Amino acid sequence: MKVLIISGSARIKGNCSILINEITGVFDKLGCEYEVVNVANKDIRGCIACGYCYEHNKCIFNDLVNEIAPKFKEADGLILVSPVYYGSPNGQLISFLDRLFYSSHLDKRFKVGAAFAVARRGGTVASFDVLNKYFTISGMPVVSGDYWNNGFGRLEGEINEDKEGLRNARIVAKRMVFLIKSIQDGKEKYKELLSDEPRVFTHFVK
Repeated sequence: MKVLIISGSARIKGNCSILINEITGVFDKLGCEYEVVNVANKDIRGCIACGYCYEHNKCIFNDLVNEIAPKFKEADGLILVSPVYYGSPNGQLISFLDRLFYSSHLDKRFKVGAAFAVARRGGTVASFDVLNKYFTISGMPVVSGDYWNNGFGRLEGEINEDKEGLRNARIVAKRMVFLIKSIQDGKEKYKELLSDEPRVFTHFVK
């Protein structure tokens, strides 16, 4: 049971990191293996839609995306944590995720996803929505908490006062472990439900 945690925060010991520590504390207790990867302060450019990955099964830009893709393939779960910039997730994180999800042609179905957004005040729900779209377009079940996966704090450590947000992070971590284990059991018990109909593409340009 492996979970890959991707952080978009440039503040290594900031509020996103504190929230991640709440999550990994639960994983430690439950025996869940995990790895935390920070994409902030990395030279990560956006996708250029060149199609290289469809011929070579990796992105044309040989950076952190290609390094993390094999880890994504092995992971049972993926957690995304981002600060909010102008009402949206961190730009480097978005560029990283666009390329990771598009260039890694692996079966993402039933990998379990969860996203968290941390802000001083506003933009968490919009950012949370953006991050969840990577999961829902890929057949990945999304772990829900008891509220939206928000965390609040401006200065380093202020999120410690957001007791509800930190509790929700621990709840989501526990439910992720439960869902991963349940899916692993279900894949053995209900193999006939794993196959899908052939994919159909509808284009609206005539």
